[in-house]
Amino acid sequence: MGKSMKVAETLEFSAVVWREAELYVALCPELDVASQGRSVEEALSNLKEALELYFEDEDVMRPSEAEAPFVTIVKVRVSGPTDSVRA
Repeated sequence: MGKSMKVAETLEFSAVVWREAELYVALCPELDVASQGRSVEEALSNLKEALELYFEDEDVMRPSEAEAPFVTIVKVRVSGPTDSVRA
C-alpha cells in the first residue's frame, strides 16, 4: 500500500490590527489567535505564521464556513478624565 498524501487547503479569516505603543497587534477573532510586529505588514505576516502553526496541531478543530465578524466603532459616553484613543 502507498502512503497517503496530505493536501493543503487555503482558508480565509479576518484580521483586526491596532497599534499598541511601538508595535502593531494583529488578531484573528474567529480563532482568538494574535501576533505582533513593528509594522502592519509584519504583524499580518506574523499572524499568518501563527495561524499556520495553530493548524499544525492535529487535535485542532477546523472551522466550518463561518461568516466574518462585523467590526465597527461604538461611541460610549464616560465621565471623568480619560486617555482617549479617539475623540
